[in-house]
Amino acid sequence: MKILEIYEYLNELSPFEMQESWDNSGLLVGDFKTDITTVALSIDVDEELIDSLEEGTLLITHHPIIFGGLKQLEFSKYPANLLHKMIKKNISNIAMHTNFDQTHLNDYVAMEILGYEIAEKDGFVAYLDVNEDFDSFAKKVAAAFGLPHARCVKANSFVKRAALTTGSGCSLMRSLSADCFLTGDVKYHDAMEAKSINLSVIDIGHYESERFFAQILQKYLKNLGLKVIIASSENPFTYI
Repeated sequence: MKILEIYEYLNELSPFEMQESWDNSGLLVGDFKTDITTVALSIDVDEELIDSLEEGTLLITHHPIIFGGLKQLEFSKYPANLLHKMIKKNISNIAMHTNFDQTHLNDYVAMEILGYEIAEKDGFVAYLDVNEDFDSFAKKVAAAFGLPHARCVKANSFVKRAALTTGSGCSLMRSLSADCFLTGDVKYHDAMEAKSINLSVIDIGHYESERFFAQILQKYLKNLGLKVIIASSENPFTYI
């Protein structure tokens, strides 16, 4: 199957036109005319992952390896070092980022990982009716994502409605209609802002909340008669 046919299938599943203006989803490395027999799925690209792949593999990732404008390709620096290896092994790459967040990832995490029905959906935000004590809810969330502890801003002792945005969603805080926000990459000043607007926050981690990308997509691609493997990159952070 040619990359173009796979791309068109993915576009029907999660239209690339839905991506944010700052995003860079789509075919990033390769040629639409290339024939593909093996597809690997991963949240990111790292060196160990590339080394493990067969030559001629199509790698479909959540995060784009090329994000901002590249002004040079110095092969000793990231991401040129990874692109160099990919090109030498004829590894193609399609990224499905903010389009997939909206169509699949947030829904899956809300229902399959956290076990809540979605009460309302607004772009990147899924609203959940929780009605639980904050401490109990926070511990439940940490366990669901395999976190060693719940890193929280506790603005209220009870959670009536929670908002969920996988990955990094703190820029959305002031637009939420919820008393608790589940998202990743929560910085100190985000926490201070959340407290000032009486919004509880539970940091669900960027990698931890998006690592389900591959298993979600795998079930769809199996229908194409391709060899589809989950070959996820490692979380760059370690808990000690």
